Order: sequence, then C-alpha cells, then structure tokens
Amino acid sequence: MQQFLHLLTLDQRLRPWRLRAAFCMYALILIAGSIPGARADIGQVAPGVMLHSLAYGILTFLLFTGTVGSRTARAVRAVLAIAAMGAADEMVQSLLPYRTAAVADWLVDVGAAIVCASLLWALLPAPQSEQAR
Repeated sequence: MQQFLHLLTLDQRLRPWRLRAAFCMYALILIAGSIPGARADIGQVAPGVMLHSLAYGILTFLLFTGTVGSRTARAVRAVLAIAAMGAADEMVQSLLPYRTAAVADWLVDVGAAIVCASLLWALLPAPQSEQAR
C-alpha cells in the first residue's frame, strides 16, 4: 500500500498525469456548476463550504504534486493557481442567471489551498535537488 501511495504522490512518471487530472477536474467543476439545478441537488448531500474545501484541496494536491521545483515554489504556485481558478469559477457563476458568485466561496477555495499546500510542504519529502543544498 505504501508503494502505491508513493507512486500516486511522488513518482515523477505520473507528474504530468496529475497536472492533466487537475485541469480536467477543474473543467468538470465549471461544467457541473453551470448545469441548472445541479448545485441545489448536490447541496443536499454536503454544504458548500465542504464541497469547495474538498474540491479545491484535491486540486491543490494535484497541482503541487504535478509540478516541479522546490517544495516552497510548488506550494506558492499551487495556491496562486487555485486563487485564479476559484476567481474564474466565481466569475462564471456571476454570468449565470441561476447562480451567484460569492467572495466567501473564493476565500474558502484559497483557504483550502493554503492548508493543503502547507501540509504537503511539511509532510512530503523534499526533491533531491532541494536536499542537495
């Protein structure tokens, strides 16, 4: 099991696939959020804060592990990307008559990204280039 987790999170061969998965997941978030009534239906299963935290936390994980560089650089890039993605998501929602954009949702997205990136920075081993310093 440990080898499987290592493969999913740290294996460099899967790095591009994790990055692709992040962008596919983001596209699915935008598409699903644009379907009339879909947000109300999923809201019966889980509150919006939980949905935003989980979705953008997973995106942060995929972006962090899908890019190269030092842990700090990957964490900063992941948080900045999530900030932009969350803002774009809210902007799309503002264009739809049956949805509303909320700064609070964007703050939850960014907060989830900061928490997730911080945990990944602290818990995942440093890349070999970073260890050599």
